[in-house]
Amino acid sequence: MNLEIITREEFNSFKQEVLEALKPISTGQNKQFLRSREMREMFNISAGTLQNMRINGTLPYSKVGTTILYDYDVVLAILKENRVN
Repeated sequence: MNLEIITREEFNSFKQEVLEALKPISTGQNKQFLRSREMREMFNISAGTLQNMRINGTLPYSKVGTTILYDYDVVLAILKENRVN
């Protein structure tokens, strides 16, 4: 078994590289599902409006326990379908 000792500076440099590599994931760029709060903020709508969209079938969703999730790709497809030129 080989034992290598690194300096604090080398460790900090490595840590920065890892954090930079993880940044796209943490900023939601690859996010597949959105929560209700994120949907309301994104479209500047109330909780009641979002609920009405679920009830009347305008917006499909999944429910896991008490958490309601919206598929980001489906939301984009709905927006494209209903685009007014």
